[in-house]
Amino acid sequence: MSKSARVMPLLMFLLSLQGCSFGPAEQSAPHTYLLNPNIAVKRLPANPARTAPPTLLVSAPRAQAGFDTPRMAYLLRPHEVSYYAVNHWVDTPSRMLLRLLAESMESTGLWRAVVQAPSTIRTEYRLDCDNLVLEQQFFWTPSRVRLALRAQMIDMNRQDVMSAHDFEVFEDAPSDDAYGGVVAANRAVAKLLGELAAWTGASIDESTRAKR
Repeated sequence: MSKSARVMPLLMFLLSLQGCSFGPAEQSAPHTYLLNPNIAVKRLPANPARTAPPTLLVSAPRAQAGFDTPRMAYLLRPHEVSYYAVNHWVDTPSRMLLRLLAESMESTGLWRAVVQAPSTIRTEYRLDCDNLVLEQQFFWTPSRVRLALRAQMIDMNRQDVMSAHDFEVFEDAPSDDAYGGVVAANRAVAKLLGELAAWTGASIDESTRAKR
């Protein structure tokens, strides 16, 4: 066997190893991260047409398939989801987001009480969120985080959908690795919470005007 024939299998093996390493770099030690942004939701003016602030039930958000997991998702190209091997969320993004949604709604000052599901307490409105996606996209430079969900405001007395809206937020990552994605994700969550709080306020104002 010639020397070149012996070297070729080794080269092919090394190339296959290199192909397996494509994607964001990771350290060997495991890391676990939180969605715990600084909530800076503005206090919203109360509707003078209401005699008393209403109550709100916040349902647990539902994630899209592939995103209801503590595994941190990233994309090297559209439509193909991959996961970091040793970097994880401390819980699923949907479960972490439930507490943050309730806290941001309380910060608006619009509600007499904000209750997290599951609960048997009777409320006037319910906030449902689904189609939740949290991903780090590496087909942009720098990489960026995409956070998206669909929200619905439900009138509990009428059992009717008052309003629905699709939210989508992008944040550039400060570094092209898992921790950069975590920083961008927390910024994206803070931004989305502000937009969502303003939208819920507008929804109940519109509901009040419709009932007059």
